[in-house]
Amino acid sequence: MNKERALVICIHNSSRSQMTEEYLRRFAGDVLEVESAGLEPGVINPVVTELLKEEGLDISGKKTQSLFDLHKAGRHFEYIFAVCDPEAKERCPIFPAEKKRIHWPFPDPSKATGTLEEKMNTVRPIRDDIKKAVQDWVAEYRQTRGVH
Repeated sequence: MNKERALVICIHNSSRSQMTEEYLRRFAGDVLEVESAGLEPGVINPVVTELLKEEGLDISGKKTQSLFDLHKAGRHFEYIFAVCDPEAKERCPIFPAEKKRIHWPFPDPSKATGTLEEKMNTVRPIRDDIKKAVQDWVAEYRQTRGVH
């Protein structure tokens, strides 16, 4: 079976898109090839790295990537997951070759303030919401395609 391709996009590719990519890979990696990219790629949020470690997912050492680089390379994706928050929706990138776009408006983890523990406590519910959205989507995806 050929895997369909999915791209998760947001502004910086540092938090929400990284979490969504990892959960899509965990729950649908057998049927989807998954990547993430950003309009203005930054540095992966260390809070996200720690929160994914809690889930057994290690993204330490991973780099962000540019949406423009993927486009210039002629990449195509069956699914685009846009995870920008409502405030950034108008800046949330469009991928020219997208076929099916899913928009999940998650809050921006980079807005969390305080100590590392306080930031983790703020971002953990966002991580959990992303995980649930991915699990629900993957269940529906598998059901409609008869893939289990």
